[in-house]
Amino acid sequence: MRLALREARTAFEDGEIPVGAVVLDASGQVIGTGHNDRERSADPTGHAEIIAMRAAAASLGGWRLSGCALVVTLEPCTMCAGASVQARLDRVVYGAVDPKAGAVGSLWDVVRDRRLNHRPEVVAEVLADECGALLTEFFAHRRVG
Repeated sequence: MRLALREARTAFEDGEIPVGAVVLDASGQVIGTGHNDRERSADPTGHAEIIAMRAAAASLGGWRLSGCALVVTLEPCTMCAGASVQARLDRVVYGAVDPKAGAVGSLWDVVRDRRLNHRPEVVAEVLADECGALLTEFFAHRRVG
């Protein structure tokens, strides 16, 4: 999660909502990183998770991320939760809960929906206070500025 927080801080410095993500392979090696990039790239899919999963897939040479874990500072939205299922990730680990848009247990629970063909394990609220504090700081600065 510390590596994901580093990515989130990069997003913060770039004026993006500070969310960071990493994908780890089965041995724990980082094979993909990402941070929010929607403003700079003008891409609605420019979420940290999507960017990290794309990098991981490129690293592995295929779209299936079986055996891998996604670690992200904020609970994934429906798009990112769905992408986690589609990528066949083994595990989704997140920091801060997102009660407004979270799709890994808060508002929705996409990744554990029994109707889907794959359900990653979920580990929630890892370093949640630290992850949430970065988001709170970002939005406090945004309201002032």
